Amino acid sequence: MTTAPHPWRDAFLAVVALFLPVSCLGCGARDRPLCDSCRADLAGRPGRVRLVGGVRLDAAFEYEGLVRTLVLELKLRGRVDVAAPLGRPTGALVRQALADAPPGTLVLRVPPSPRGRRRRGFDTVVLLLARGGVRRTGRLRRQRAAGPPGVGLRGARPRGAGQKERTALEPVDATVGTLRAVGVAGRDVVLVDDVVTTGVTMAEAVRAVRAAGGRVVRCVATASVES
Repeated sequence: MTTAPHPWRDAFLAVVALFLPVSCLGCGARDRPLCDSCRADLAGRPGRVRLVGGVRLDAAFEYEGLVRTLVLELKLRGRVDVAAPLGRPTGALVRQALADAPPGTLVLRVPPSPRGRRRRGFDTVVLLLARGGVRRTGRLRRQRAAGPPGVGLRGARPRGAGQKERTALEPVDATVGTLRAVGVAGRDVVLVDDVVTTGVTMAEAVRAVRAAGGRVVRCVATASVES
């Protein structure tokens, strides 16, 4: 696969590199956060489809290798210069989901943790969707989960439960009831998040929409761990 030359872009990047030297996060080539070859490799990677909370999830990428590196650079180091190659396929999946859904379907984002938002200074999903040409989206709201200390939201743990079982249940218990949807009664919804690993957070988002009277028709993520 060949890439058409971009002399003006190359000249601009060469000047920027004099003051802010960077190297490709994929292969280490100088003066590019992601070189043309690695961009082409990224664009050619297949998406992933899985079920979360009984709903189809479309992910633009599998969360591994170069994709994982780019996501971590964006989320942990604020490298917004790598958002576009991740955001464009994410936006395309959202538009496809809307095309497949009934008219009037809402797009709601899974909100970042307050700590993550404060550290980065921006909402990763908002940035990725903007780079993918998707704007005017809503978001779910975070709330403190109800329930007395030491008791899971799905009920008390059995006394005989082993350590591994308790450890597996704790992330679910800590997540259930932490998201709330507003204004979705009788509406169809597409949910969007950046990365889906265990699926617990996205499943909670699905639960929140259903609890508010809405229907989740599709989930979309930039990257997903293969289930």
